Amino acid sequence: MSSRFLTVNGHQLYIDERGLLGAPAVPSLAQPVVVLLHHGLGSTHAWRSQFPALTRAGYRTLAYDRWGYGRSAPRSQLSMPYFEEDQADLLTILDQMQIWQAALVGHSDGGTIALYFAARHPERVTCLVILAAHAYVDEYVTAGMPYVLQQYREDASFRSKLQRRHGGQTETMFMAWYNGWYKEANRDWDMRPDLGRIRCPTLVMQGDEDEHAPPQHVVDIASAIPGAELHLVPGAGHMLQRERAREVNRRLLGFLGQVVRQELTDVQ
Repeated sequence: MSSRFLTVNGHQLYIDERGLLGAPAVPSLAQPVVVLLHHGLGSTHAWRSQFPALTRAGYRTLAYDRWGYGRSAPRSQLSMPYFEEDQADLLTILDQMQIWQAALVGHSDGGTIALYFAARHPERVTCLVILAAHAYVDEYVTAGMPYVLQQYREDASFRSKLQRRHGGQTETMFMAWYNGWYKEANRDWDMRPDLGRIRCPTLVMQGDEDEHAPPQHVVDIASAIPGAELHLVPGAGHMLQRERAREVNRRLLGFLGQVVRQELTDVQ
């Protein structure tokens, strides 16, 4: 395990890396590097159930607190819903750490970032695993936002959990995220045309009781990506990797193993 801070595009990011540290990143000849991208109110801690499973399976795995989150540098506003600065940070991290290709696993906002990145930098992505991401804004999404704000204001337990992960920047982080999504300009946002440019193997997962998006949302994402696999998890909500950690890990490892086997077959 290696935890450190990395200066990326002028700000510091907290990096948590585990597994085969410093191993050459040649996914076509060995296990791929796996990069975990957390959700809109999350941090590296969101992947606590996935880190052990991935490292036991032999994967070099890293997660990082995105700019404005957790132990990374503070940020007053987020570049949502296009996440341009987050995409730039991911590219710089991969360059600085000499990871020429990686498997991206993203949850919610992290999933949206992974989708954009794979569409725009296909040569850097071996495969995608997308959990409960958003690709457009509909009434279901906007209707739920005021309830999240109410929960933050009135639920001391919810607020305390965020404060444990984000410390003194919790209020700034939360309002940047809330204002980033809940604005009129986002109502016409739709990234589905970009999804058709994704060419790597992709697994898309979501709980069928997700509080922030109906099942149709993830169906639309999978349908827009050529050859994507879709799995709806019965009875699961938005925090899929926490609520159904065993199932997520089983499908994640199975999918990664399938990609590795196919790549090894292709080079033989």
